[in-house]
Amino acid sequence: MGSYTVNRRSALNTLHLALTLSLSVALLSGCHTLFNPEPGIGKPVEWSSLPNWQGDRLAEAWPALEQQCPRMNRKDAVWVPICAAVGELQNPSDQKVREFLKAHFKPHRIHAQRGKTTGLITGYYEPLLNGSLTRSDKYAYPIYSPPEGMLTIELAELYPSLEGMRLRGRLEGNKIVPYHPRSVIDGESQPLAGNELMWIDDPYGSFFLQIQGSGRVQLEDGSVKGLNYADQNGHPYRAIGKSLVEQNQIPLEEVSLFSIRAWLKENPTRASEILNTNPSYVFFTLREDVNENARGSLNVPLTQSRSLAVDKSVIPLGTPVWIDTTLPDGTAYQRLMVAQDTGGAISGEVRADVFFGTGDVAEQLAGEMKQSGSLYALLPVPVDANKKSP
Repeated sequence: MGSYTVNRRSALNTLHLALTLSLSVALLSGCHTLFNPEPGIGKPVEWSSLPNWQGDRLAEAWPALEQQCPRMNRKDAVWVPICAAVGELQNPSDQKVREFLKAHFKPHRIHAQRGKTTGLITGYYEPLLNGSLTRSDKYAYPIYSPPEGMLTIELAELYPSLEGMRLRGRLEGNKIVPYHPRSVIDGESQPLAGNELMWIDDPYGSFFLQIQGSGRVQLEDGSVKGLNYADQNGHPYRAIGKSLVEQNQIPLEEVSLFSIRAWLKENPTRASEILNTNPSYVFFTLREDVNENARGSLNVPLTQSRSLAVDKSVIPLGTPVWIDTTLPDGTAYQRLMVAQDTGGAISGEVRADVFFGTGDVAEQLAGEMKQSGSLYALLPVPVDANKKSP
């Protein structure tokens, strides 16, 4: 009897210990989830926590802020006093910009999924192509303007919660169906014939132009035409670099603008197959002032090395953003930028695309940029209506 009681007590103690350990593990696991910040813009941080906060040439970013103010004044009332203060500063020094930012904004770290604070930082630029306004044997590859038959459906008109989201389609009989994917647009049926904006001499030039979202075309008389993003066919973007990796054509670590371009030229019989794995197609419009930089999604001219493409569902367009990353050669790249553009491949919390401008250096940087980095959103500090002016 005594032995039975001891064994029973021992078994109960063992069971109690096992349950306690299981509960502890569960609680610890839950705490890990509980204490991970929500993905997106987090709580405020100190200005001193921004890498290179005292070293950046902040005045270089001032034009980006100035140029967006007419747009931001109409877009968000919180920007009205900020832009009034912008107008009072003419050619400010780095220190004056630093004081301005501290007076009107507060930095917030951006978090990715599972509490991560790093993500992918890439780059884009304005390519220069050779082209003509008329087709010839040399200039045989079209760049299209938005097709008249493409329908745009604003979903917010039916569902206000879907503001900013839209569908593209076309009429087929009495039904609306998805608009043509890349394989059809560039296929033998040529459904957009007659809708050409101009013609270029590079069979892959239009594709890479669409990836960048804007560019310039030099005509035979030496004049240059600027091209801006106008619309898109509504199909999701898929990176062809990913397709090439999945098909064991290019190692992941070697994927770049240059390796992809080289593969297409070396494999012309398979080029269309790979290009068509990205069904998204971008249409363009001529830029009124060719000397002006391309305009981003905010519809303001982009500023070289100071404008940023982001996921606008995470970071509102117009938001100043502090970026902490490196260039492809390992050089630290920690600076003030402004979120003024979006892109089909730019999706996620800590995800951004640096606009490097135009020219050979910009192409090299944009073509190789695929760095890890962190982002901080500089959110406007609302003016206290009850606070009396001194």
